[in-house]
Amino acid sequence: MNITETLNKIEQGLEGEAHLDQLAKRKQDPFKILISTILSARTRDANTRAATEELFAKFNTPDLIANADIEVLEKLIRKAGFYKVKAARIKEVSQIIVEKFNGKVPMEFNDLTSLPGVGAKTANCVLVYAFKIPAIPVDTHVHRISNRLGWVRTKNPDETEKELKTIIPREQWIRVNRLFVRFGQQICLPNNPKHEECPIKDICPRDLSMEIEKKKRKKK
Repeated sequence: MNITETLNKIEQGLEGEAHLDQLAKRKQDPFKILISTILSARTRDANTRAATEELFAKFNTPDLIANADIEVLEKLIRKAGFYKVKAARIKEVSQIIVEKFNGKVPMEFNDLTSLPGVGAKTANCVLVYAFKIPAIPVDTHVHRISNRLGWVRTKNPDETEKELKTIIPREQWIRVNRLFVRFGQQICLPNNPKHEECPIKDICPRDLSMEIEKKKRKKK
């Protein structure tokens, strides 16, 4: 089974949509997707969704967030966790977008990663979900599942992104994150993956060597 067929089979076994999928389907502007992705760090989808909606119900443009009182921002995004750090971050990012990019979220990877706190994963999420530009955002789910499938044997998300781009057809890049996030949340869980419910159990090698190595390092 080739990679495209594998992605198709995974998609058939999934339910619902991830948060960024929902935003992308609603004709949301790139700014909301950028801010929501920043808020999503180390946070569950449900909490990110709630924090994003509360924030944008009051402040929905770069200019408004750039000029908002920091304590008000902290209160609005509290559900996202680490709210003090994230409030300062989204305010700073908004200020730069207003001052440097004329209030528009840039469409170039290098411009996106020039924003404070915006790394490769966040930048690629904006490219994929906001602009439909082929990219592979590698979060914990993409990194874990790619290694379990034996597609890559990598130690960090940056290595995973680089390797996946060499083996996955470019026209399939946009699908990877949106499928693997849901797959990782519903079936290919970090602990106790649901092998019997897996839509690709017949071809998955169940390579858990990455997790085993991590446990070994923790014991040292």
